[in-house]
Amino acid sequence: MKPVKVLKPIRFGLIGTGHVAHYCVEEINRHPDGVVVAACARNAERLATFCKDFAIERSYPSATALFEDDEIDAVYIALPTHLHASLAIQALEAGKHVVLEKPFAMNVAEAEAVVAAADASGRVCMLGMNQRFVEDHQKIRSLVQRGVLGDIYHAKAVWLRRAGIPKLGTWFGHKTLAGHGSLYDIGVHMLDLCLYTMNNFEPISVSGVTYTKFGNRGLGEGGWGYSENEGLVFDVDDFASAFIRFANGATVTLDVAWACHQGDDQPPNVTLYGTEGGATLNPAALFRNDAEGGNDDKNEGGNENKNNDENKEGALVDTLSHEVEFSHCSRFANFINHLQGKEALCVTAQQALVVQTILDGIAQSAATGREVRLQP
Repeated sequence: MKPVKVLKPIRFGLIGTGHVAHYCVEEINRHPDGVVVAACARNAERLATFCKDFAIERSYPSATALFEDDEIDAVYIALPTHLHASLAIQALEAGKHVVLEKPFAMNVAEAEAVVAAADASGRVCMLGMNQRFVEDHQKIRSLVQRGVLGDIYHAKAVWLRRAGIPKLGTWFGHKTLAGHGSLYDIGVHMLDLCLYTMNNFEPISVSGVTYTKFGNRGLGEGGWGYSENEGLVFDVDDFASAFIRFANGATVTLDVAWACHQGDDQPPNVTLYGTEGGATLNPAALFRNDAEGGNDDKNEGGNENKNNDENKEGALVDTLSHEVEFSHCSRFANFINHLQGKEALCVTAQQALVVQTILDGIAQSAATGREVRLQP
């Protein structure tokens, strides 16, 4: 998507004052042309504290009231998933640009309705996929784009927490409000990051399974979430696994868990397997082998790494020449720069729809026990 028009500064309204919003208001305000001027939330006490802590000028009791503020250019929506599509559409129709927290929506039909509303309004709607902007992740994407890894034929995307379920009794674990659990919450991050790094958004089929083994027994709670415990039943997945095929023959495995019996947490990571090299994103590392099977981790100037211990581990990408497309490493900076005509939008609507389509396919496969075709 091409940059749109120049707006300066970009005045934001925040819808929702949960855990993630605290990070986002600081990120917006760090940009020289971004400022949060308003917020709304259901909890009046938490809203008042939030506005005071971040010197936000105006507070509103509802999203509708905030949308009526003509001095707001853009909104960030961070509410339970079942509200994403309806509020994004309402904001777009009110003339606001939108940053929407992941996942996109409850299903691809809702997501498509948001994209249609954005097209009709002439406003921009971007999914806030922050993992794309991590510097190490950008380094590996740069190498992929330059063909350093050759043909990427397989990738593994993993994020396995030992005990990291968002606060029990809240909307996070309730299907009618969240849609799904670990699959939508952290699975969407790893799936999006994997496809973005591979630059492959042409899936053709998916097989998936989901499990609910901890949250339904009151186990596995982590420290995330400011939402009040409303005693809601936990009926979403806390573990999800999938196998995805792509039109060019490539495959991806996805494994995510809010809770599972293991040693330490397995942090978010993507591993790529290419014909000319392999790589991990966290940390950013490149692995290559010479014709005899030995490691040939050379930097881009052709200087061979002679340290055997380093060769066993692979060359850190910092030893190679690479480009970072978004040096600000910020989704909100990308969004603001795009509105000002300075930068292309990183997360396109079409890419976001593909990710949502795969998520829907995983859920359908898990429910039916069958592979789901995503293309005829």
